[in-house]
Amino acid sequence: MNRIIRLFSSAVPRQRPWTWGDLVALLSVTVLVYAGTRLAFYAPAVIRGPEISLSPDVLPLYAGLSFTRMLIAYGMSLIFSLWYGNVALGNQRAEQILIPLLDVLQSVPILSFLPVVLLGLSAFLSQNTAAELASIVLIFTSQTWNLTFAWYQSQKTMPRELREVAAIFQFNAWLRFKVLDLPFATIGLVWNSIMSWAGGWFFLMAAEIFTVGKKDFRLPGLGAYLNEAANRGDGNALSLGLITLIAMIIFLDQVLWRPLLAWSDRFKLETLGSVPAPNSWFYDAWRKSRVVADWVRAGAGLALAPLARIIGLLASRPAETVDAEPARGWKTTVFFIVGGAILGWGSYLAIAMLARVSLQEWSQIGLGLGATALRVLAAIIVALLWTVPVGVAIGMNPRLSAWLQPVAQVAASIPATALFPVLLLGLLTAPGGLNLTAVLLMLMGTQWYLLFNVIAGASAIPHELEHTAKVLRLNKWQRWRVLTLPALFPYIITGLITAGGGAWNASIVAEYTVFGGKVHSVLGIGSAIAEATASGHYPVLLAATLSMIIAVVLINRFAWRPLYRLAEVRFRMD
Repeated sequence: MNRIIRLFSSAVPRQRPWTWGDLVALLSVTVLVYAGTRLAFYAPAVIRGPEISLSPDVLPLYAGLSFTRMLIAYGMSLIFSLWYGNVALGNQRAEQILIPLLDVLQSVPILSFLPVVLLGLSAFLSQNTAAELASIVLIFTSQTWNLTFAWYQSQKTMPRELREVAAIFQFNAWLRFKVLDLPFATIGLVWNSIMSWAGGWFFLMAAEIFTVGKKDFRLPGLGAYLNEAANRGDGNALSLGLITLIAMIIFLDQVLWRPLLAWSDRFKLETLGSVPAPNSWFYDAWRKSRVVADWVRAGAGLALAPLARIIGLLASRPAETVDAEPARGWKTTVFFIVGGAILGWGSYLAIAMLARVSLQEWSQIGLGLGATALRVLAAIIVALLWTVPVGVAIGMNPRLSAWLQPVAQVAASIPATALFPVLLLGLLTAPGGLNLTAVLLMLMGTQWYLLFNVIAGASAIPHELEHTAKVLRLNKWQRWRVLTLPALFPYIITGLITAGGGAWNASIVAEYTVFGGKVHSVLGIGSAIAEATASGHYPVLLAATLSMIIAVVLINRFAWRPLYRLAEVRFRMD
Protein backbone atom coordinates (compact mmCIF):
# COMPACT_ATOMS: atom_id res chain seq x y z
CA MET A 1 0.00 0.00 0.00
CA ASN A 2 2.84 2.42 0.88
CA ARG A 3 4.46 1.70 -2.46
CA ILE A 4 1.23 2.57 -4.27
CA ILE A 5 0.90 5.82 -2.30
CA ARG A 6 4.52 6.81 -3.08
CA LEU A 7 4.01 5.98 -6.77
CA PHE A 8 0.81 7.99 -6.88
CA SER A 9 2.30 11.03 -5.11
CA SER A 10 5.43 11.05 -7.28
CA ALA A 11 3.53 10.68 -10.55
CA VAL A 12 0.87 13.33 -9.94
CA PRO A 13 1.99 16.97 -10.12
CA ARG A 14 1.16 18.91 -6.98
CA GLN A 15 -1.72 21.33 -7.49
CA ARG A 16 -3.80 23.43 -5.17
CA PRO A 17 -7.00 21.58 -4.19
CA TRP A 18 -9.04 24.72 -4.85
CA THR A 19 -8.60 27.56 -7.33
CA TRP A 20 -10.49 30.77 -7.95
CA GLY A 21 -12.06 29.01 -10.95
CA ASP A 22 -13.83 26.60 -8.59
CA LEU A 23 -15.43 29.49 -6.72
CA VAL A 24 -16.52 31.23 -9.95
CA ALA A 25 -17.98 27.99 -11.30
CA LEU A 26 -19.90 27.19 -8.13
CA LEU A 27 -21.27 30.72 -7.77
CA SER A 28 -22.29 30.77 -11.45
CA VAL A 29 -24.35 27.59 -11.14
CA THR A 30 -25.82 28.77 -7.82
CA VAL A 31 -27.01 32.02 -9.41
CA LEU A 32 -28.35 30.12 -12.44
CA VAL A 33 -30.36 27.69 -10.28
CA TYR A 34 -31.63 30.58 -8.13
CA ALA A 35 -32.70 32.59 -11.21
CA GLY A 36 -34.72 29.65 -12.51
CA THR A 37 -36.26 29.07 -9.08
CA ARG A 38 -37.23 32.74 -8.78
CA LEU A 39 -38.82 32.70 -12.25
CA ALA A 40 -40.82 29.64 -11.19
CA PHE A 41 -42.89 31.86 -8.87
CA TYR A 42 -44.30 33.64 -11.95
CA ALA A 43 -45.37 30.47 -13.78
CA PRO A 44 -49.11 29.90 -14.38
CA ALA A 45 -50.88 28.38 -11.39
CA VAL A 46 -52.47 25.55 -13.40
CA ILE A 47 -50.99 23.88 -16.49
CA ARG A 48 -52.51 20.93 -18.29
CA GLY A 49 -50.80 19.11 -21.10
CA PRO A 50 -52.39 17.21 -23.99
CA GLU A 51 -53.88 13.77 -23.45
CA ILE A 52 -51.55 10.86 -24.26
CA SER A 53 -53.22 8.20 -26.38
CA LEU A 54 -52.32 4.54 -25.85
CA SER A 55 -53.58 3.48 -29.28
CA PRO A 56 -51.00 1.47 -31.27
CA ASP A 57 -51.70 3.74 -34.27
CA VAL A 58 -49.93 6.71 -32.62
CA LEU A 59 -46.73 4.80 -31.87
CA PRO A 60 -44.96 5.69 -35.18
CA LEU A 61 -45.75 9.39 -34.66
CA TYR A 62 -44.69 9.33 -31.00
CA ALA A 63 -41.48 7.45 -31.86
CA GLY A 64 -40.67 10.01 -34.57
CA LEU A 65 -41.22 12.94 -32.19
CA SER A 66 -39.00 11.38 -29.52
CA PHE A 67 -36.29 10.58 -32.06
CA THR A 68 -36.34 14.18 -33.33
CA ARG A 69 -35.87 15.54 -29.80
CA MET A 70 -33.02 13.08 -29.21
CA LEU A 71 -31.35 13.99 -32.50
CA ILE A 72 -31.52 17.74 -31.85
CA ALA A 73 -30.15 17.28 -28.33
CA TYR A 74 -27.33 15.03 -29.57
CA GLY A 75 -26.32 17.50 -32.28
CA MET A 76 -26.16 20.25 -29.68
CA SER A 77 -24.20 17.96 -27.33
CA LEU A 78 -21.58 17.05 -29.92
CA ILE A 79 -20.97 20.64 -31.04
CA PHE A 80 -20.88 21.83 -27.42
CA SER A 81 -18.43 19.09 -26.39
CA LEU A 82 -15.94 19.82 -29.18
CA TRP A 83 -16.14 23.58 -28.68
CA TYR A 84 -16.03 23.53 -24.89
CA GLY A 85 -13.16 21.05 -24.68
CA ASN A 86 -10.99 22.94 -27.11
CA VAL A 87 -11.61 26.33 -25.53
CA ALA A 88 -10.38 24.79 -22.26
CA LEU A 89 -7.43 23.08 -23.94
CA GLY A 90 -6.38 26.17 -25.90
CA ASN A 91 -5.97 28.60 -23.01
CA GLN A 92 -4.73 27.93 -19.49
CA ARG A 93 -6.70 30.80 -17.98
CA ALA A 94 -9.92 29.51 -19.57
CA GLU A 95 -9.10 25.97 -18.43
CA GLN A 96 -8.92 27.14 -14.80
CA ILE A 97 -12.59 28.15 -15.03
CA LEU A 98 -14.08 25.78 -17.60
CA ILE A 99 -12.91 22.46 -16.16
CA PRO A 100 -14.15 23.23 -12.62
CA LEU A 101 -17.36 24.53 -14.22
CA LEU A 102 -17.68 21.25 -16.13
CA ASP A 103 -17.32 19.37 -12.83
CA VAL A 104 -20.10 21.49 -11.36
CA LEU A 105 -22.38 21.25 -14.39
CA GLN A 106 -22.19 17.47 -14.69
CA SER A 107 -23.01 17.21 -10.99
CA VAL A 108 -26.21 19.29 -11.31
CA PRO A 109 -29.05 16.81 -10.72
CA ILE A 110 -30.97 16.81 -13.98
CA LEU A 111 -34.33 15.92 -12.49
CA SER A 112 -34.12 18.70 -9.89
CA PHE A 113 -33.03 21.22 -12.51
CA LEU A 114 -35.88 20.22 -14.85
CA PRO A 115 -38.70 21.83 -12.82
CA VAL A 116 -36.58 24.98 -12.50
CA VAL A 117 -36.14 25.11 -16.30
CA LEU A 118 -39.76 24.19 -17.01
CA LEU A 119 -41.32 26.66 -14.61
CA GLY A 120 -38.84 29.39 -15.50
CA LEU A 121 -39.49 29.05 -19.24
CA SER A 122 -43.26 28.80 -18.75
CA ALA A 123 -43.17 32.19 -17.00
CA PHE A 124 -42.62 33.97 -20.33
CA LEU A 125 -43.16 31.31 -23.06
CA SER A 126 -46.17 29.30 -24.12
CA GLN A 127 -46.69 25.95 -22.42
CA ASN A 128 -45.83 23.81 -25.47
CA THR A 129 -42.74 25.85 -26.34
CA ALA A 130 -41.49 25.74 -22.73
CA ALA A 131 -42.08 21.98 -22.51
CA GLU A 132 -40.31 21.30 -25.83
CA LEU A 133 -37.29 23.44 -24.93
CA ALA A 134 -37.09 21.94 -21.44
CA SER A 135 -37.24 18.38 -22.77
CA ILE A 136 -34.42 19.06 -25.24
CA VAL A 137 -32.38 20.73 -22.46
CA LEU A 138 -32.89 17.71 -20.20
CA ILE A 139 -31.86 15.24 -22.91
CA PHE A 140 -28.92 17.50 -23.82
CA THR A 141 -27.66 17.51 -20.23
CA SER A 142 -27.95 13.71 -20.10
CA GLN A 143 -25.85 13.36 -23.28
CA THR A 144 -23.19 16.04 -23.30
CA TRP A 145 -21.02 15.61 -20.20
CA ASN A 146 -19.56 12.20 -21.00
CA LEU A 147 -18.88 13.37 -24.58
CA THR A 148 -17.07 16.46 -23.28
CA PHE A 149 -15.02 14.46 -20.78
CA ALA A 150 -14.16 11.87 -23.47
CA TRP A 151 -12.98 14.59 -25.88
CA TYR A 152 -10.97 16.38 -23.17
CA GLN A 153 -9.42 13.11 -21.98
CA SER A 154 -8.41 12.07 -25.50
CA GLN A 155 -6.67 15.38 -26.16
CA LYS A 156 -4.92 15.37 -22.78
CA THR A 157 -3.56 11.84 -23.29
CA MET A 158 -2.56 12.26 -26.96
CA PRO A 159 1.05 11.09 -27.56
CA ARG A 160 3.53 13.97 -27.54
CA GLU A 161 5.12 12.86 -30.81
CA LEU A 162 1.85 13.46 -32.66
CA ARG A 163 1.70 17.00 -31.27
CA GLU A 164 5.32 17.55 -32.30
CA VAL A 165 4.59 16.39 -35.86
CA ALA A 166 1.66 18.82 -36.10
CA ALA A 167 3.90 21.64 -34.85
CA ILE A 168 6.74 20.75 -37.26
CA PHE A 169 4.40 20.79 -40.27
CA GLN A 170 2.80 23.99 -38.96
CA PHE A 171 -0.77 22.74 -39.08
CA ASN A 172 -3.34 25.48 -38.68
CA ALA A 173 -6.25 25.05 -36.29
CA TRP A 174 -8.63 23.52 -38.86
CA LEU A 175 -6.05 21.12 -40.33
CA ARG A 176 -4.96 19.96 -36.90
CA PHE A 177 -8.57 19.30 -35.89
CA LYS A 178 -9.27 17.42 -39.13
CA VAL A 179 -6.21 15.15 -39.37
CA LEU A 180 -5.06 14.82 -35.75
CA ASP A 181 -7.47 15.77 -32.95
CA LEU A 182 -10.69 14.28 -34.31
CA PRO A 183 -9.20 11.02 -35.68
CA PHE A 184 -7.37 10.33 -32.41
CA ALA A 185 -10.59 10.84 -30.40
CA THR A 186 -12.95 9.07 -32.83
CA ILE A 187 -13.13 5.67 -31.11
CA GLY A 188 -13.88 7.21 -27.72
CA LEU A 189 -16.39 9.65 -29.21
CA VAL A 190 -18.28 6.89 -31.05
CA TRP A 191 -18.60 4.71 -27.95
CA ASN A 192 -19.57 7.69 -25.79
CA SER A 193 -22.11 8.74 -28.44
CA ILE A 194 -23.73 5.32 -28.03
CA MET A 195 -23.75 5.93 -24.28
CA SER A 196 -25.15 9.43 -24.76
CA TRP A 197 -28.10 8.05 -26.71
CA ALA A 198 -28.62 5.40 -24.04
CA GLY A 199 -28.61 8.15 -21.39
CA GLY A 200 -31.08 10.15 -23.46
CA TRP A 201 -33.46 7.19 -23.67
CA PHE A 202 -33.11 6.72 -19.89
CA PHE A 203 -34.38 10.25 -19.17
CA LEU A 204 -36.87 10.34 -22.04
CA MET A 205 -39.85 9.50 -19.83
CA ALA A 206 -38.97 12.29 -17.40
CA ALA A 207 -38.39 14.72 -20.28
CA GLU A 208 -41.80 14.14 -21.87
CA ILE A 209 -43.98 13.89 -18.75
CA PHE A 210 -43.30 15.98 -15.67
CA THR A 211 -45.68 17.11 -12.92
CA VAL A 212 -45.10 19.87 -10.37
CA GLY A 213 -48.16 20.21 -8.15
CA LYS A 214 -51.06 21.32 -10.39
CA LYS A 215 -48.70 22.06 -13.28
CA ASP A 216 -48.76 19.07 -15.62
CA PHE A 217 -46.18 19.26 -18.40
CA ARG A 218 -46.45 16.55 -21.00
CA LEU A 219 -45.42 16.08 -24.60
CA PRO A 220 -46.57 13.46 -27.10
CA GLY A 221 -43.74 11.00 -27.50
CA LEU A 222 -42.54 7.48 -26.83
CA GLY A 223 -41.42 8.34 -23.29
CA ALA A 224 -44.83 9.80 -22.46
CA TYR A 225 -46.50 6.71 -23.98
CA LEU A 226 -44.45 4.37 -21.75
CA ASN A 227 -45.09 6.49 -18.69
CA GLU A 228 -48.84 6.67 -19.30
CA ALA A 229 -49.01 2.90 -19.93
CA ALA A 230 -47.17 2.22 -16.65
CA ASN A 231 -49.45 4.59 -14.72
CA ARG A 232 -52.61 2.98 -16.11
CA GLY A 233 -51.24 -0.53 -15.60
CA ASP A 234 -51.83 -1.32 -19.29
CA GLY A 235 -49.47 -4.23 -19.89
CA ASN A 236 -50.26 -4.50 -23.61
CA ALA A 237 -49.51 -0.85 -24.26
CA LEU A 238 -46.35 -1.00 -22.15
CA SER A 239 -45.18 -4.06 -24.11
CA LEU A 240 -45.88 -2.36 -27.45
CA GLY A 241 -44.02 0.75 -26.34
CA LEU A 242 -40.99 -1.24 -25.22
CA ILE A 243 -41.02 -3.26 -28.45
CA THR A 244 -41.08 -0.01 -30.45
CA LEU A 245 -38.22 1.40 -28.39
CA ILE A 246 -36.12 -1.75 -28.77
CA ALA A 247 -36.83 -1.83 -32.53
CA MET A 248 -35.60 1.76 -32.84
CA ILE A 249 -32.46 0.94 -30.85
CA ILE A 250 -31.66 -2.12 -32.99
CA PHE A 251 -32.31 -0.15 -36.18
CA LEU A 252 -29.95 2.64 -35.10
CA ASP A 253 -27.35 0.07 -34.08
CA GLN A 254 -27.38 -1.59 -37.49
CA VAL A 255 -27.53 1.50 -39.73
CA LEU A 256 -25.56 3.99 -37.62
CA TRP A 257 -23.48 2.75 -34.69
CA ARG A 258 -22.10 -0.50 -36.15
CA PRO A 259 -21.07 1.28 -39.36
CA LEU A 260 -19.42 4.05 -37.32
CA LEU A 261 -17.56 1.50 -35.19
CA ALA A 262 -16.32 -0.32 -38.30
CA TRP A 263 -15.25 2.99 -39.86
CA SER A 264 -13.54 4.24 -36.67
CA ASP A 265 -11.24 1.19 -36.53
CA ARG A 266 -9.04 2.89 -39.15
CA PHE A 267 -8.06 5.49 -36.55
CA LYS A 268 -6.56 2.99 -34.14
CA LEU A 269 -3.05 4.00 -33.06
CA GLU A 270 -1.14 1.02 -34.50
CA THR A 271 0.82 -0.18 -37.50
CA LEU A 272 -0.75 -3.65 -37.55
CA GLY A 273 -4.33 -4.00 -38.69
CA SER A 274 -7.07 -5.30 -36.43
CA VAL A 275 -7.40 -9.06 -36.83
CA PRO A 276 -10.27 -9.41 -37.40
CA ALA A 277 -11.46 -5.82 -37.86
CA PRO A 278 -14.96 -4.78 -36.75
CA ASN A 279 -17.46 -5.22 -39.55
CA SER A 280 -20.88 -3.97 -40.54
CA TRP A 281 -23.02 -5.26 -43.41
CA PHE A 282 -24.55 -1.82 -43.85
CA TYR A 283 -21.15 -0.10 -43.96
CA ASP A 284 -19.81 -2.70 -46.44
CA ALA A 285 -22.87 -2.32 -48.67
CA TRP A 286 -22.53 1.46 -48.80
CA ARG A 287 -18.77 1.34 -49.37
CA LYS A 288 -19.05 -1.17 -52.23
CA SER A 289 -22.02 0.48 -53.94
CA ARG A 290 -21.11 2.44 -57.09
CA VAL A 291 -24.25 4.53 -56.70
CA VAL A 292 -23.12 5.59 -53.26
CA ALA A 293 -19.58 6.20 -54.42
CA ASP A 294 -20.55 8.32 -57.43
CA TRP A 295 -23.76 10.04 -56.38
CA VAL A 296 -24.74 9.76 -52.74
CA ARG A 297 -21.23 10.28 -51.39
CA ALA A 298 -20.68 13.36 -53.55
CA GLY A 299 -24.06 14.81 -52.65
CA ALA A 300 -23.58 14.11 -48.97
CA GLY A 301 -20.13 15.67 -49.13
CA LEU A 302 -21.49 18.87 -50.64
CA ALA A 303 -24.31 19.01 -48.12
CA LEU A 304 -22.22 18.22 -45.05
CA ALA A 305 -19.08 20.17 -45.94
CA PRO A 306 -20.39 23.52 -44.60
CA LEU A 307 -21.60 21.82 -41.40
CA ALA A 308 -18.28 20.04 -40.94
CA ARG A 309 -16.45 23.33 -41.48
CA ILE A 310 -18.58 25.08 -38.85
CA ILE A 311 -18.00 22.27 -36.34
CA GLY A 312 -14.29 22.34 -37.11
CA LEU A 313 -14.06 26.09 -36.60
CA LEU A 314 -15.97 25.88 -33.31
CA ALA A 315 -13.87 22.98 -32.11
CA SER A 316 -10.48 24.18 -33.34
CA ARG A 317 -7.86 25.66 -31.09
CA PRO A 318 -4.35 27.08 -31.45
CA ALA A 319 -1.59 24.61 -32.17
CA GLU A 320 0.07 25.23 -28.83
CA THR A 321 -1.45 25.87 -25.42
CA VAL A 322 -1.18 29.49 -24.39
CA ASP A 323 1.19 29.61 -21.45
CA ALA A 324 1.87 33.31 -21.25
CA GLU A 325 -0.58 35.54 -19.46
CA PRO A 326 -2.33 37.64 -22.09
CA ALA A 327 -2.51 41.38 -21.65
CA ARG A 328 -5.71 42.42 -19.92
CA GLY A 329 -7.50 45.12 -21.92
CA TRP A 330 -10.37 47.37 -20.87
CA LYS A 331 -12.96 44.97 -22.30
CA THR A 332 -11.69 42.15 -20.10
CA THR A 333 -11.71 44.45 -17.08
CA VAL A 334 -15.31 45.54 -17.76
CA PHE A 335 -16.35 41.91 -18.24
CA PHE A 336 -14.88 40.92 -14.87
CA ILE A 337 -16.48 43.89 -13.11
CA VAL A 338 -19.95 43.30 -14.59
CA GLY A 339 -19.72 39.53 -14.16
CA GLY A 340 -18.52 39.89 -10.59
CA ALA A 341 -21.38 42.26 -9.79
CA ILE A 342 -23.96 39.84 -11.23
CA LEU A 343 -22.47 36.89 -9.34
CA GLY A 344 -22.31 38.90 -6.12
CA TRP A 345 -25.90 40.13 -6.29
CA GLY A 346 -27.25 36.74 -7.39
CA SER A 347 -25.33 34.98 -4.61
CA TYR A 348 -26.80 37.40 -2.06
CA LEU A 349 -30.35 36.66 -3.25
CA ALA A 350 -29.67 32.91 -3.26
CA ILE A 351 -28.36 33.07 0.31
CA ALA A 352 -31.49 35.02 1.31
CA MET A 353 -33.66 32.20 -0.10
CA LEU A 354 -31.53 29.54 1.62
CA ALA A 355 -32.00 31.39 4.93
CA ARG A 356 -35.66 30.35 4.79
CA VAL A 357 -34.66 26.69 5.21
CA SER A 358 -35.02 25.56 8.83
CA LEU A 359 -32.31 23.76 10.82
CA GLN A 360 -34.43 20.60 10.85
CA GLU A 361 -34.65 20.68 7.06
CA TRP A 362 -30.88 21.23 6.81
CA SER A 363 -30.27 18.24 9.10
CA GLN A 364 -32.53 16.06 6.94
CA ILE A 365 -30.64 17.20 3.86
CA GLY A 366 -27.32 16.31 5.54
CA LEU A 367 -28.51 12.85 6.59
CA GLY A 368 -29.99 12.26 3.14
CA LEU A 369 -26.69 13.27 1.53
CA GLY A 370 -24.83 10.63 3.53
CA ALA A 371 -27.40 7.91 2.78
CA THR A 372 -27.33 8.62 -0.95
CA ALA A 373 -23.51 8.69 -0.95
CA LEU A 374 -23.47 5.14 0.43
CA ARG A 375 -25.90 3.96 -2.27
CA VAL A 376 -23.82 5.65 -4.98
CA LEU A 377 -20.67 3.96 -3.66
CA ALA A 378 -22.38 0.56 -3.63
CA ALA A 379 -23.65 1.02 -7.20
CA ILE A 380 -20.20 2.07 -8.48
CA ILE A 381 -18.42 -0.86 -6.79
CA VAL A 382 -20.87 -3.37 -8.28
CA ALA A 383 -20.53 -1.69 -11.70
CA LEU A 384 -16.72 -1.85 -11.58
CA LEU A 385 -16.73 -5.54 -10.68
CA TRP A 386 -18.53 -6.60 -13.83
CA THR A 387 -17.99 -3.86 -16.43
CA VAL A 388 -14.16 -4.04 -16.52
CA PRO A 389 -13.85 -7.76 -17.42
CA VAL A 390 -16.90 -7.73 -19.70
CA GLY A 391 -15.83 -4.49 -21.39
CA VAL A 392 -12.33 -5.85 -22.05
CA ALA A 393 -13.77 -9.06 -23.50
CA ILE A 394 -16.04 -7.10 -25.86
CA GLY A 395 -13.48 -4.46 -26.82
CA MET A 396 -10.62 -6.87 -27.57
CA ASN A 397 -12.69 -9.46 -29.43
CA PRO A 398 -14.49 -8.04 -32.52
CA ARG A 399 -16.43 -11.28 -33.06
CA LEU A 400 -17.75 -11.18 -29.53
CA SER A 401 -18.42 -7.45 -29.91
CA ALA A 402 -20.59 -8.09 -32.97
CA TRP A 403 -22.93 -10.14 -30.79
CA LEU A 404 -22.75 -8.50 -27.38
CA GLN A 405 -22.42 -4.80 -28.27
CA PRO A 406 -25.99 -4.55 -29.66
CA VAL A 407 -27.27 -6.45 -26.62
CA ALA A 408 -25.45 -4.04 -24.29
CA GLN A 409 -26.74 -1.05 -26.23
CA VAL A 410 -30.34 -2.31 -26.08
CA ALA A 411 -30.03 -3.06 -22.36
CA ALA A 412 -28.51 0.38 -21.70
CA SER A 413 -31.17 2.18 -23.71
CA ILE A 414 -34.24 0.63 -22.09
CA PRO A 415 -35.34 3.25 -19.55
CA ALA A 416 -34.87 1.81 -16.07
CA THR A 417 -37.73 4.06 -14.98
CA ALA A 418 -40.03 1.95 -17.17
CA LEU A 419 -38.87 -1.18 -15.33
CA PHE A 420 -39.09 0.41 -11.89
CA PRO A 421 -42.69 -0.77 -11.25
CA VAL A 422 -41.54 -4.35 -11.94
CA LEU A 423 -38.62 -3.96 -9.52
CA LEU A 424 -40.95 -2.51 -6.88
CA LEU A 425 -43.39 -5.40 -7.22
CA GLY A 426 -40.61 -7.96 -6.84
CA LEU A 427 -38.39 -6.32 -4.22
CA LEU A 428 -40.61 -4.07 -2.10
CA THR A 429 -41.30 -6.91 0.36
CA ALA A 430 -37.79 -8.39 0.11
CA PRO A 431 -35.05 -7.75 2.73
CA GLY A 432 -33.74 -4.25 2.10
CA GLY A 433 -36.96 -3.21 0.40
CA LEU A 434 -36.79 0.14 -1.33
CA ASN A 435 -33.14 0.62 -0.30
CA LEU A 436 -32.13 -2.37 -2.41
CA THR A 437 -34.44 -1.27 -5.22
CA ALA A 438 -32.92 2.24 -5.19
CA VAL A 439 -29.38 0.84 -5.50
CA LEU A 440 -30.45 -1.42 -8.38
CA LEU A 441 -32.12 1.45 -10.24
CA MET A 442 -29.05 3.65 -9.77
CA LEU A 443 -26.89 0.77 -11.01
CA MET A 444 -29.09 0.24 -14.08
CA GLY A 445 -28.79 3.90 -15.01
CA THR A 446 -25.04 4.35 -14.51
CA GLN A 447 -23.18 1.09 -15.11
CA TRP A 448 -23.30 1.64 -18.87
CA TYR A 449 -21.10 4.76 -18.65
CA LEU A 450 -18.35 2.54 -17.29
CA LEU A 451 -18.99 -0.35 -19.67
CA PHE A 452 -18.86 1.71 -22.88
CA ASN A 453 -15.77 3.62 -21.75
CA VAL A 454 -14.01 0.34 -20.94
CA ILE A 455 -15.00 -1.07 -24.33
CA ALA A 456 -13.65 2.07 -26.03
CA GLY A 457 -10.37 1.81 -24.12
CA ALA A 458 -9.95 -1.92 -24.81
CA SER A 459 -10.71 -1.52 -28.52
CA ALA A 460 -8.14 1.30 -28.76
CA ILE A 461 -5.22 -0.80 -27.40
CA PRO A 462 -2.70 -1.17 -30.28
CA HIS A 463 -2.27 -4.73 -31.49
CA GLU A 464 1.51 -4.31 -31.41
CA LEU A 465 1.32 -4.21 -27.63
CA GLU A 466 -0.82 -7.36 -27.57
CA HIS A 467 1.67 -9.16 -29.82
CA THR A 468 4.55 -7.95 -27.64
CA ALA A 469 2.82 -9.37 -24.56
CA LYS A 470 2.51 -12.73 -26.35
CA VAL A 471 6.17 -12.68 -27.41
CA LEU A 472 7.23 -11.98 -23.81
CA ARG A 473 4.99 -14.88 -22.72
CA LEU A 474 3.19 -12.82 -20.10
CA ASN A 475 0.54 -14.73 -18.21
CA LYS A 476 -3.01 -13.39 -17.83
CA TRP A 477 -2.33 -11.55 -14.58
CA GLN A 478 0.85 -9.95 -15.96
CA ARG A 479 -1.01 -8.81 -19.09
CA TRP A 480 -3.69 -7.18 -16.95
CA ARG A 481 -1.10 -5.52 -14.71
CA VAL A 482 1.34 -4.16 -17.32
CA LEU A 483 -0.88 -3.70 -20.40
CA THR A 484 -4.65 -3.85 -20.00
CA LEU A 485 -5.25 -1.88 -16.80
CA PRO A 486 -2.70 0.91 -17.59
CA ALA A 487 -4.21 1.32 -21.08
CA LEU A 488 -7.74 1.36 -19.66
CA PHE A 489 -6.97 3.68 -16.76
CA PRO A 490 -7.89 7.02 -18.46
CA TYR A 491 -11.10 5.50 -19.84
CA ILE A 492 -12.06 4.00 -16.45
CA ILE A 493 -11.60 7.37 -14.74
CA THR A 494 -13.72 9.09 -17.41
CA GLY A 495 -16.38 6.43 -16.93
CA LEU A 496 -16.27 6.77 -13.14
CA ILE A 497 -16.71 10.55 -13.30
CA THR A 498 -19.75 10.35 -15.56
CA ALA A 499 -21.15 7.23 -13.84
CA GLY A 500 -20.86 8.92 -10.44
CA GLY A 501 -22.73 11.99 -11.66
CA GLY A 502 -25.35 9.75 -13.26
CA ALA A 503 -25.82 7.76 -10.04
CA TRP A 504 -26.46 10.94 -8.04
CA ASN A 505 -28.96 12.05 -10.69
CA ALA A 506 -30.71 8.69 -10.71
CA SER A 507 -31.19 8.91 -6.94
CA ILE A 508 -34.06 11.36 -7.51
CA VAL A 509 -36.20 8.73 -9.20
CA ALA A 510 -34.73 5.82 -7.22
CA GLU A 511 -35.43 7.15 -3.72
CA TYR A 512 -38.91 8.61 -4.27
CA THR A 513 -41.64 7.14 -6.40
CA VAL A 514 -45.42 7.00 -6.61
CA PHE A 515 -46.70 3.47 -7.24
CA GLY A 516 -50.18 2.09 -6.83
CA GLY A 517 -51.43 5.46 -5.62
CA LYS A 518 -48.94 5.43 -2.74
CA VAL A 519 -45.68 7.31 -2.23
CA HIS A 520 -42.67 5.06 -1.57
CA SER A 521 -39.54 6.85 -0.38
CA VAL A 522 -36.35 6.31 1.61
CA LEU A 523 -33.98 8.70 3.33
CA GLY A 524 -31.76 10.35 0.73
CA ILE A 525 -30.89 13.61 -0.99
CA GLY A 526 -32.75 12.45 -4.09
CA SER A 527 -35.85 11.86 -2.03
CA ALA A 528 -35.50 15.35 -0.49
CA ILE A 529 -35.28 16.91 -3.96
CA ALA A 530 -38.26 14.93 -5.25
CA GLU A 531 -40.42 15.81 -2.22
CA ALA A 532 -39.52 19.51 -2.48
CA THR A 533 -40.38 19.44 -6.17
CA ALA A 534 -43.73 17.73 -5.61
CA SER A 535 -44.71 20.20 -2.87
CA GLY A 536 -43.31 23.29 -4.60
CA HIS A 537 -41.02 24.07 -1.62
CA TYR A 538 -38.43 25.98 -3.68
CA PRO A 539 -36.04 27.02 -0.84
CA VAL A 540 -35.57 23.35 0.13
CA LEU A 541 -35.27 22.43 -3.56
CA LEU A 542 -32.48 24.99 -3.95
CA ALA A 543 -30.76 23.87 -0.73
CA ALA A 544 -30.90 20.16 -1.59
CA THR A 545 -29.78 20.74 -5.18
CA LEU A 546 -26.80 22.86 -4.12
CA SER A 547 -25.90 20.30 -1.43
CA MET A 548 -25.78 17.54 -4.03
CA ILE A 549 -23.72 19.70 -6.38
CA ILE A 550 -21.18 20.55 -3.68
CA ALA A 551 -20.91 16.89 -2.64
CA VAL A 552 -20.23 15.72 -6.19
CA VAL A 553 -17.74 18.55 -6.76
CA LEU A 554 -15.86 17.59 -3.59
CA ILE A 555 -15.69 13.96 -4.73
CA ASN A 556 -14.46 15.02 -8.17
CA ARG A 557 -11.89 17.39 -6.70
CA PHE A 558 -10.36 15.07 -4.10
CA ALA A 559 -10.85 11.67 -5.78
CA TRP A 560 -11.42 11.70 -9.53
CA ARG A 561 -9.42 14.79 -10.47
CA PRO A 562 -6.09 13.53 -8.99
CA LEU A 563 -6.67 10.20 -10.73
CA TYR A 564 -7.38 12.10 -13.95
CA ARG A 565 -4.04 13.91 -13.65
CA LEU A 566 -2.35 10.59 -12.95
CA ALA A 567 -3.83 9.20 -16.17
CA GLU A 568 -2.63 12.25 -18.07
CA VAL A 569 0.94 12.07 -16.72
CA ARG A 570 1.65 8.34 -16.35
CA PHE A 571 -0.76 6.36 -18.57
CA ARG A 572 -0.57 8.00 -21.98
CA MET A 573 0.42 6.20 -25.19
CA ASP A 574 3.89 7.74 -25.54
